[in-house]
Formats: sequence, C-alpha cells, structure tokens
Amino acid sequence: MLSRVISAAVIGIDGIIVEVEVDLSRGIPVFDIVGLPDTAVRESRERVRSAIKNSGYDFPIQRITINLAPGDIKKIGSHFDLPIAAGIMDACGQFKSDITNYLYVGELSLTGNLRGVKGVLPMALKARNHGLKGIIVPEENYLEASLVDNIEVIPVRKLSDLMYFFNKGKILSSVKKETAAVVEGDMSYSIDFSEVKGQQEAKRAMKIAAAGSHNLLMIGPPGSGKTMLAKRLRTILPPLAEEEALELTKIYSIMGLLGSEEGLMKERPFRTPHHSISTSGLVGGGRIPEPGEISLAHYGTLFLDELPEFQRNVLEMLRQPMEEGVVNIVRATMSASFPAQFMLIAAMNPCPCGYYGDDRHQCTCTGPQINKYRAKVSGPLLDRIDIQIEVPALSVEEITDKVNKGESSKYMRKEVIDIHQIQLERYKDEGFNFNSQLSGKKLQEFCQMEDQGMYLLKNAIDKLGLSARAYDRILRLARTIADMDKSDILKSDHVAEAIQYRSLDRKIDY
Repeated sequence: MLSRVISAAVIGIDGIIVEVEVDLSRGIPVFDIVGLPDTAVRESRERVRSAIKNSGYDFPIQRITINLAPGDIKKIGSHFDLPIAAGIMDACGQFKSDITNYLYVGELSLTGNLRGVKGVLPMALKARNHGLKGIIVPEENYLEASLVDNIEVIPVRKLSDLMYFFNKGKILSSVKKETAAVVEGDMSYSIDFSEVKGQQEAKRAMKIAAAGSHNLLMIGPPGSGKTMLAKRLRTILPPLAEEEALELTKIYSIMGLLGSEEGLMKERPFRTPHHSISTSGLVGGGRIPEPGEISLAHYGTLFLDELPEFQRNVLEMLRQPMEEGVVNIVRATMSASFPAQFMLIAAMNPCPCGYYGDDRHQCTCTGPQINKYRAKVSGPLLDRIDIQIEVPALSVEEITDKVNKGESSKYMRKEVIDIHQIQLERYKDEGFNFNSQLSGKKLQEFCQMEDQGMYLLKNAIDKLGLSARAYDRILRLARTIADMDKSDILKSDHVAEAIQYRSLDRKIDY
C-alpha cells in the first residue's frame, strides 16, 4: 500500500512543502527513512512505532519505506513524526476519509501525545499558499498557526485525536477557537525616560535615533547613564506594522521562542547579548543555519554594552548586515538568508579606566592606551553609526535634583510616532519606511538642502575627513532632524546638528 501526506520544512524563515511518501510492502520487517533525514528525523522511527502501538492502533509488520521529497534538501527536526505516523496509519487503511488535503507537523511522545515544535508559522503560511485546506498542529502551537488567515487549523493533543477527527469529523481539543490579537499600538513599560536625570542632549539624540531608525553610539564614564538610556529606548519606538510583526514572529517561531500563550509579536525586540558572544551567535550560523541576535533584533534594537569588550572579528561581521538589512549564511549542505534590519545602540567608556575627560575623577590611562582601547572599534564600523555622542558624568546638582524631570516616554513616543507617520507617507511607494534607509537617487530626491547647509557640509567633509558613506549618513540624519521641525528642506541648523553627531575624535593627543 502507498500513502502520501504533506508536511513542511523551513529554510531561512520560509517554509517549503515536503511530501511524506509511505510504502508498505512484503518482506523482512524494516523501517527505512530516505530523503536526506537528519538524526532527529531518523530517530522518529522509534517514536512513531511506540506512539502508534501505545495509542491502541496496529503497527504493520511489513517493510516500511518513508521518502521525504524533495530528496535534495536536508530534512531537520522532530516535527516529521506526525506526518510519518499519519502516512503509516493511512497506508494501513485506518482512516475512513481522505487525509491528503492537510499539512501535518508535530513531535510524538512514546505514549502518542503531541509536543509543540518550532517554525509552525512559516509552515502554516506555506500550507495556505500551497492551496491546502488546513494544517494539523500540536495544541501548543495552535495560537501561532491561527495567525494565518484563510486556512483551517486543527489542534491535536494526541494521536487518537487525529483518528477521531478524520473518522468522526470532530475536534476533541478544548483550545479556544479565536485568532491571536492584532498588534497593539500602545504598550506599557515599567521604565520611563522621566526617570533619567539630566542628559538632555543624549535624550534628544535618542529621540532622533528612534524616529529615523539611526544607529547610535554613546561614550561616557561609568555611571553617566548610558545603559539606563539605552534600556528606555524601547519605550519610545513606534509600534510594529502588521506585516513587520508577522515577519518578526516567523523568526521567533523558527527559533522556538514563542510560548504556547503567545501569538503575534506585539512590540519591537530589544536584544542585549553579552560581550563574550561568538560570531555565529551574533550574526547567525551553525552547521544548519539559524538566525543570530541581529535577526532576533529585526525591526527592533540591538544593544551592545561595553562595545570594545566584544571580539573585534565579531563586531566586523556587523558591517554588511548594517548596510543591507539581511544576512546570508552559506554552508556545505544549504544556504539561508535571514532579515536583519535592526537599529544598533552601543555604549562604551572613553578609556580603559573609564574616566578620561571626567572632571571629578583622574584618568590613569596614557594616550597610547586610550588609542589602543578605542581602536578595538574599527573605523569602518564607526562610519556606519549615524549618531556618536558623549554622555558626560552628572553634576552634583543633577544627581540630587528631585524636582526637574525630563520628558516622559509617553510624550517622546508620541512625537516619534508623528515623525514616523511623516516618513510612512513620504515613502509609501518606495518599499522602505525610515530615513536611515535612504540611498542613491532617493537620497538626493528627498534631501533637498539650502545653500548654507551645503556650505557647512562641504567644510565638515574637508576638516573632519569624512567619507562618502558618512556624507550620506549625515544627509539621512539631517532629514530626520528636519522632520522633527516639520520642514521639507534641510536647513543649515539641521545639517549642523547632524554634523555635530559625527564629530567625535578617535585619536588622543599626548
């Protein structure tokens, strides 16, 4: 007997259809799986056999051959358990109705219960686009699969539920039949920018970075508030669009970071990897390519605290994704692309001891030591950071002030959202949403500058030795500052402020 059921695999963040062909024939009882299965798929033989028997159904004492097609793509993961079991039971004639119009994913326990698996969302999207009637998933993955419209989602807790559905036409699962909530526009946080004393210049830089999705570097002594500022950036970011939320949810789905109670990602991610992270941990990789921290920060923020403490070769891997918004990983067995459109926020001390330029503490570092420390962050990487600011130590008056509070996150977020709306309207036909994504002809089209501004910019390029990339980034930054003033033209004060954020000197005179 021959049976055919549909499952799926995930490459990158997209699902691909995998046909599970089951053949039962006479001969010595053997259970073979072909079609480039990995270890987890090969081990499914024992799980499937025990699950079928312990669920009270007959397991064929025949030669069983499972083919996972297409045969030139590596099959990875335990989610093939359910389609293999369904195919075997169908080949034995245990189902009374056609089971071929559904996509099956799920890991089986030895008792026949279903466990949740990774990557259900991209698989459900592929099932819908492939024209299938529905997708059968473990109950734990129901909410995630329900994010996909126009497809029936059947949650099952155990193998017997599958039999009951096809033979009785009923679902035994008690999971609520409701779709996941849409993206909420107003999030509440336990932290607020009003809690940060002083640092008004840094707060403005944060607002500009959030409004235009610009990369930002803060340099200052210990205790000046760099980390405190960075952690509060998420409280003023604009809400996710539904398309952005769906793409972000796909990434977290394939990494198994969505809980059974979570559906669509509702807020922009904020990732803070430790400085001991490896290259594959940051940008993605592995024998089977998986996304790294920069992809988990997609449409959100990647915060690198103590920037010079990261391995230099790890930091250098950020350069291409920062420009292109995507990371391509190529391995011998497969290649994968992961989106990585993130905003980099970094913090560092000005010197090894941390107190260079601090009026209240004496720096003990020599000039060569400071230059060596700062040189851990390469010029090409710094060139890709739009805003570079100093965050000085607070004065005694600022520390002890209990009256004067800065802008609240709620007020700042409203202003950021207003500026974001201006960009959305301006770039509605361009395929991007933020000023930081301007390039080429579009940069010249949307960054018209008055003569005085051009004069300032030419002088800055000459005196500061700025590169062509830095020139483009100053224009993008000035465009965001102009949007904050509701100005269509880049004026001289907009350009001057943008230049100011690029003027940190990396060399120390001694």
